[in-house]
Amino acid sequence: MKLVLPRPPLALAPVAGSRHFGHALMLAMCGITWLFAHWAVAKPTAIWRWIDIVSEGAIVAMLALWLLQLRTSRPAGRVTTWLCLGLSGMLLGGWADLMDEFWKLPRDYSLLMGMESSFHVIGMVGLTFGLHLWRQEQLALNALRAGRERGYREHAQIDALTQLGDGAYLLDQLRDQQALLRREGGQATLVMLAWQDLPSLARQHGLAEAERLLQATGPLLLLQLRPGDLLCRYGADRFMALLPQADSAMPADLLGGLSAHVHPCADGRTRARLQARMATAALDPARDAQDQLLQLLEQLR
Repeated sequence: MKLVLPRPPLALAPVAGSRHFGHALMLAMCGITWLFAHWAVAKPTAIWRWIDIVSEGAIVAMLALWLLQLRTSRPAGRVTTWLCLGLSGMLLGGWADLMDEFWKLPRDYSLLMGMESSFHVIGMVGLTFGLHLWRQEQLALNALRAGRERGYREHAQIDALTQLGDGAYLLDQLRDQQALLRREGGQATLVMLAWQDLPSLARQHGLAEAERLLQATGPLLLLQLRPGDLLCRYGADRFMALLPQADSAMPADLLGGLSAHVHPCADGRTRARLQARMATAALDPARDAQDQLLQLLEQLR
């Protein structure tokens, strides 16, 4: 069962609470251009250095692209604000540097001549502080996603519906765990869980209701996992837990947590209680990980 998410419209995050930050930035760039056009002397085209023009123009274009990607991929907040302000300062410095290729400022205007480096320094300070805030944010997100990632993140292997790792991510993690077991010994348990009557729920209440149940399954299981455990969606309604050094009662606890769940349907009146089923096995470091997954899958059919 796969959810196809619609492509969201292009929305720019506000910076410092303002959604017109981009307009203000373009006005600032126009102001810099006017300062050069008004106070500086135009250079003859014969002495233009095209290598500098192309390279500095590419830097400005890349900074503008980074700023656009940042505003379209992050929510509003302090981190976004400081990262955008830092990139904007560097963009203004790069723009002034580019204008300097077409106009020459008289030496009397020392304030304008220091404009390029000033914008660059201010932008780098803002960007550095933004990266410091971003690091703190990432540490909080890492703790939140500990049961989903086990210290490794690959966005291309995240299931869109449940936000858990997919089957490919699970396979990579199992192979890493097998290598660890071969080096250090120990044991790890594989647990595959699935809903017994999910197709029936989909027929009675629609596919969207079945997807809501799958979305709720991940948090239900994550509540019972320890730091260092891993939960992934293997496919359809199959969820796989990797439990290093787990006791024999833990798989049964996961199954009991799912079986006790009463799913409130979107109509506000129906409560669905589905039976869960489970297959479990010890992870064998000498056998192919994919074969062990297929063996668990056969037990649930």
